[in-house]
Amino acid sequence: MSKKVLIVEDEIFVALEIEDIVQDAGFGVRAIAADRETALQAAQDCDIALVDLNLRDGFTGPDIGMELAERHGIRVIYVTANPAQIGHAAAAALGVITKPFRAQSIAAALHLAAADDPLPDMDIAGFIPFRPGPDAWTGAESRG
Repeated sequence: MSKKVLIVEDEIFVALEIEDIVQDAGFGVRAIAADRETALQAAQDCDIALVDLNLRDGFTGPDIGMELAERHGIRVIYVTANPAQIGHAAAAALGVITKPFRAQSIAAALHLAAADDPLPDMDIAGFIPFRPGPDAWTGAESRG
């Protein structure tokens, strides 16, 4: 059974590009959500979420990511041009893919998230893994 991905992105062309990458990587897209309400309604049956920070309803991405992880057990990966804005919400996510992103970065991060025991030290260009704990976000620069 293919893992189901929730794409939380309000820019439709970016969301559609991510959808193509997700499907090409062998995953199913459960839904595309542009705001908090839609994302939480679509959370059921999702395994992984790719979450932007600034959405149609404002800077809600970090809180959405935390709620998806804590209430629904979804593995969250933020996708943003501003990773330093994630703040405390990093504790609920595997990491962040920096925009502009590469298709290979998203595909590799999805495979990492789909693993039974994700390895946060896996080296993926454009992906910054978060370390477990209260100070998960280190402000590290992107790896290439």
